[in-house]
Amino acid sequence: MAAVGDEKEQEELIPGLPYEIAELCLLHVPYPYQALSRSVSSTWNRAITHPSFIFSKKTLSRPHLFVLAFHSQTGKIQWQALDPSSGRWFVLPQMPLQENSCPTEFACAALPHQGKLFVMAGGGGGSDTLVYRAATNQWALAAPMPGGRKRGFFAAEGVEGKIVAVGRSGTDIYDPESDTWREGKKQGGELKRYEVVAAGGKVYVSEGWWWPFMYRPRGWVYETEKDTWREMGVGMRDGWSGVSVAVGGRVFVIAEYGDAPVRVYDEEQDTWRYVKGGSFPRDVIKRPFLATGLDNRIYVASYNLNVAIGKMKSDRIQGKGDFEVSVTWEVVEAPSAFREFSPCTCQVLYA
Repeated sequence: MAAVGDEKEQEELIPGLPYEIAELCLLHVPYPYQALSRSVSSTWNRAITHPSFIFSKKTLSRPHLFVLAFHSQTGKIQWQALDPSSGRWFVLPQMPLQENSCPTEFACAALPHQGKLFVMAGGGGGSDTLVYRAATNQWALAAPMPGGRKRGFFAAEGVEGKIVAVGRSGTDIYDPESDTWREGKKQGGELKRYEVVAAGGKVYVSEGWWWPFMYRPRGWVYETEKDTWREMGVGMRDGWSGVSVAVGGRVFVIAEYGDAPVRVYDEEQDTWRYVKGGSFPRDVIKRPFLATGLDNRIYVASYNLNVAIGKMKSDRIQGKGDFEVSVTWEVVEAPSAFREFSPCTCQVLYA
């Protein structure tokens, strides 16, 4: 990465090193310490915040798992991030929200390749929209979510560079580039609760099964380009039982019973198939657990913030035009400092 401007050529980032070599050293400062290094000097700050530096840094970013969790004894809520490659955790700055905010009033979504995390506060916690940028390790206020305190229960997902929030008040789409919300078409009926995943430019919304299982769950599918809703297929909504996650354009569910089998949805057949491969690590991953996906991996955060990472592999079955999915799991156990923490939501960002 070449130095920019005459001023940079006269300044040393690291004494004794050529400017280009010093820049490479700064580029390899890992998250979240690069944001701290801006305070070393005005020279470092100018270098790190320069657009060409930020662009180059994106090519070196790695997936990190961000988990919002609460302590079962104290009620404390906090965000923390895991670097899966090293197993190291980092605690994020506190969100600038009103006191006594409840995590059940939050809807969270991410734009992983932009390194941005979004938190929308509904219910009695206000109408704030917060954005966290991994590049700066800071929270900032964004345009407030429409409806604010009247939204009630809702959920959100990142879809093709935008945030889609779905709830009893309707559908709202946030554009981070213009920092604006717009109203989308409302779904055909309200749900008791909202479980949301996004895959292939579509948002799948289900209320899932709930005790005492007297009623079949309802579900809807939102096509973002057309701004249209349609009823979810019978096979999809009836088989949607467990923790949902989207990976590689497909929707998966991890059962919360038995050995926690993993299934993948076949949209053409409107049915669920069992995923082959290794068994889910139930001995370490305890309920409650949540999941998120990026590229070809599933990230599962559980009680005590132990994490399981599943690498998905999809193969076409010769002669049948069909597919088969398998998974292999690895476990990252959390330090004892995170005992008694339960996950509320989890997202993956490049940082």
